Amino acid sequence: MPVLLSGRSGLLCGACLAAILSAPSAFGQDSGAPIALEPVVVEGEQDPTQPVDGYVAETSATATKTGTPILETQQSVSVVTADEIRAQGAETLGQALEYSAGVVGVPYGADPRFDSPSIRGFDGRQSQYLNGLKLMRTSGAPSIETYGMERIEVLLGPASVLYGQGNPGGLINQIQKHPVFESFGELGVGMGSFDQREVFGDVGDTLGDGEVAWRLTGVLRQAGAQTDELDDDRFYIAPTATWRPSADTSFTLLTSFQKDNPTAPSGLPAELTLNGGNQLKREFYIGETAADTSDRTMTNIGYEFEHRFAEGWTLSQNARYSKFDWDYDSVYFSSLAADGRTMNRGVTYQREDTTTWNFDTHVTGEVNLGPTRHTLLFGLDLRRFENDVSTEFGYAPTLDAFDPVYGADVPKDVWYTSTNDTTLEQAGIYVQDEVAWGGWRATGGLRWDWAKTEGSTYTNFAGTSELDEQDSDVTGRIGLSYVFDNGIAPYASYATSFEPVVGTDGLTGAAFEPTTGEQFEIGVKYQPKGMNALFTVALYDLTQDNVTVTDTFGGASYQRQIGQVHTQGLELQGQASLAEGLDLHAAYTYTNAEREGGTEDGLEPTNVPQNAASLWLNYELQSGPFKGLGLGGGVRYVGSRYGDLANSYKMEAVTLLDLGVSWDLGSAVASVTVRNLTDETYVSNCGSFGCYYGDGRTVMAKLTYKW
Repeated sequence: MPVLLSGRSGLLCGACLAAILSAPSAFGQDSGAPIALEPVVVEGEQDPTQPVDGYVAETSATATKTGTPILETQQSVSVVTADEIRAQGAETLGQALEYSAGVVGVPYGADPRFDSPSIRGFDGRQSQYLNGLKLMRTSGAPSIETYGMERIEVLLGPASVLYGQGNPGGLINQIQKHPVFESFGELGVGMGSFDQREVFGDVGDTLGDGEVAWRLTGVLRQAGAQTDELDDDRFYIAPTATWRPSADTSFTLLTSFQKDNPTAPSGLPAELTLNGGNQLKREFYIGETAADTSDRTMTNIGYEFEHRFAEGWTLSQNARYSKFDWDYDSVYFSSLAADGRTMNRGVTYQREDTTTWNFDTHVTGEVNLGPTRHTLLFGLDLRRFENDVSTEFGYAPTLDAFDPVYGADVPKDVWYTSTNDTTLEQAGIYVQDEVAWGGWRATGGLRWDWAKTEGSTYTNFAGTSELDEQDSDVTGRIGLSYVFDNGIAPYASYATSFEPVVGTDGLTGAAFEPTTGEQFEIGVKYQPKGMNALFTVALYDLTQDNVTVTDTFGGASYQRQIGQVHTQGLELQGQASLAEGLDLHAAYTYTNAEREGGTEDGLEPTNVPQNAASLWLNYELQSGPFKGLGLGGGVRYVGSRYGDLANSYKMEAVTLLDLGVSWDLGSAVASVTVRNLTDETYVSNCGSFGCYYGDGRTVMAKLTYKW
């Protein structure tokens, strides 16, 4: 393993791994005073990588890395289970998170290329994880097949202590479907809006004497989009296997391969959409079919290893190799001419080739000291990100908004060029102590981070910049709660974050400074006795320095850093099974965010609604001739928000309705889901490349055979 990293990182990995491996014996030695080491076995708790029946997850794989119940975690955690994803017909990460507090699931409109949720007012594109390991990207964000996920967890607020470099809004952890030691399977077909047709399957079984379980999940989809001429085809396959040679040791292989061709929706002039009464419709196409191309592949090969020692300590290691390649060309809207109908167009050529190595090794154990029980965690994680990206902007012929004629030749007349050939290496050592004393729960953690960026960047405006940046920081987290016998748990916490930023200012060539953040949070969690439910209330105060934003110059987008963003908010959330067959997910979010300092003091960040609310209810008949018939309905409200950095215009609030109907006949399930039932037309985002519509009415019907 160390040969995959630099020499210094390899030595660090070896030294720290040796220290970790020696931890069980070190803590078991007599240091002069008797210390009782008694492993505590907790029975009946959910495995956070396995299926959850219903909407209520009791534990999280993300919040503490130790499987601590969410009720006892002094930070906001939201979990969307596979059952909820299916009931709502969510087919993207953003759609799956639209009913979660603190998250705007689809802030940039209908865009099949990216999953870009915002978390507590901060851009979440670079805060996405797969099986606890970070998904690295330079432009945009990855888009992982949702059918391949067992659950999606959102940890709100800074998480640098356990996960290293990251933004203070939080992180999104997608948990892939893991093997289970039983025989099962499902095969299905689906048809839906925009000529969508798909086949999907999820099968698994055990091998030999039951030591090995395997699972194979796959999707083959052919689809268009609400904008004419766009494609969104996908092939996804995920072979996984778990080997358990003993009750104390397990090794799980987690792989996936995804190939798709998502193309950009059409950004349209604000004068003809946001401020023009939607004169141009959602399906209006601004590109050229001969010039718009997309070819994207993502490969993930990883594993999860765990071994329990006789002394009661557990060694875990997660690792993943990720390869991402994308060749992408797109004609886009640039500006509207003075005649109010002639649209100036440009073309972008994007080439991305990135490789990421992730390793996270940690040891956990429990120590009793007097009346207190300590769950200790010691860890080391390493990451290497090799980034080779080029971007070019050129000119394209104009297009008449009201009498469009397509088929024009798009010459490669490039006026802006940028390249980024860099390597980011990161290392972090972290410790955490979770203390239990009666009803009191306390969590403290520290992390030491080192990051190094080498390579070069180039733009034809700033020239070549050679990078040799080294950053380091210490982040921390502390929390305190009290769990009452009736299931009420008030809490308070403080946490900080640190994140090095790869790249340079697109105009000046100056290397980006690391971003830092801190958060104070208080709240109450309630898990009623005898009821499958979890209700949470959270108040927070959150700041981030050196925020990176995307701006424009001469019709091209580039990144720059601004000052501080200060966010305060209130979040209410409830997930419950109110009765047999009746499930609920409700949320309300209030967010007050503004930039502080410099020339942009007092302005609000883009696309951050002050108010958002949602409610989803689903009921399935439990008996009678229509047993298994389910009906679900939801309402989503997203408040008004500013659409640009200068706060020159606002996008209106929107209320959307969703519907789901299903019939589970045991061996077969038929379902129909409808998103945006009333076909509400609304603008979800406006920027330098025009305004983008949100999803219109989308219908999806599926028939699944199960065994």
